[in-house]
Amino acid sequence: MKTARNRRRHPRRTALFSAKYTSKEGTYRDLVRDIGAGGVFVRTRRKMVQGRTINLQIPILVFDKRLSLMGTVVRCDASGFAMMFDKPIDEKIFNAGDWGLVPL
Repeated sequence: MKTARNRRRHPRRTALFSAKYTSKEGTYRDLVRDIGAGGVFVRTRRKMVQGRTINLQIPILVFDKRLSLMGTVVRCDASGFAMMFDKPIDEKIFNAGDWGLVPL
């Protein structure tokens, strides 16, 4: 059986930062556990519905700006949810570290 990690097209990096996200139920702020060009895992106790569309806003190096990403919840568990982005983030952003997030 393939794991979620093996099905990913883009590798994930461990991270820990606050992100704001909006779904049908409302707008929330929780911690991102890992992120890659194709998706993210958000740590939360909120129940999210698989298949739900989410707008995620990530802080970038320029503190008055946020990267806004649309995606779909693809997995939920007791520690949070995984979201796959509709359009992958440019890999160069991760490699150059231009967005100001420090990997753990």
